[in-house]
Amino acid sequence: MLNRALRRFLGLIWRLIWRGALAFIVLSVALVLLFRFVPPPGSMVMVERKIQSWINSEPIDIQRQWRSWENLSSNAKLAVIAAEDQRFPQHRGFDLVELKRALKASLDGERLRGASTLSQQTAKNVFLWSGRSWARKGLEVWFTLLIEMLWSKQRILEVYLNVAEWDTGVFGLEAAAGHYFGASGSALTERQASLLAAILPSPRTRSASRPDAQVERRSQWILQQMRNLGGVRYLERL
Repeated sequence: MLNRALRRFLGLIWRLIWRGALAFIVLSVALVLLFRFVPPPGSMVMVERKIQSWINSEPIDIQRQWRSWENLSSNAKLAVIAAEDQRFPQHRGFDLVELKRALKASLDGERLRGASTLSQQTAKNVFLWSGRSWARKGLEVWFTLLIEMLWSKQRILEVYLNVAEWDTGVFGLEAAAGHYFGASGSALTERQASLLAAILPSPRTRSASRPDAQVERRSQWILQQMRNLGGVRYLERL
């Protein structure tokens, strides 16, 4: 009798697990397909910032205006590729070259460095929470694979530029361009685009309009990389 009850209980748990997993797969695929055509209404990072502001009793004003691919600065598109993911047109979501370099550096005792692609960052920003855990990393892999399969490279970069965080409460290229330069996200100069890309690793502690020495050096490096890639014609590879 006890064994029979235990088998029924384990069978119930198993059914709940696989039904939950199936529901998650269907829902996540449906969301990614929807956002292939419809602008995401926001991102999980925006939700996270709002929740943090409520917990800390520090009101935050989310600034964000969606802009289509054609209304996003080509200089900004190239700048974030040059800064964050120069093999973006070639890889399928994961840059194995950078992953190997990061692993080797870690094994050599150097500080562990990031190797996230623009696809991974887009998946994380739109669908997941920030922080480091194996669970979040596993979900990041899943959503990265989905957007690589269901979106074009142009769509991935378009969404990334519309959800990236550039300061506290400032999300997306249009809001960032206005916040730092009083400009439109479609008309950024190479210099302005390189400064915005330069602060992406720590957007809430650095400024594109008042760059410190570290941001200035990174901006100059990004400008050189943009030229090495062949300028905005590089975007034709997308």
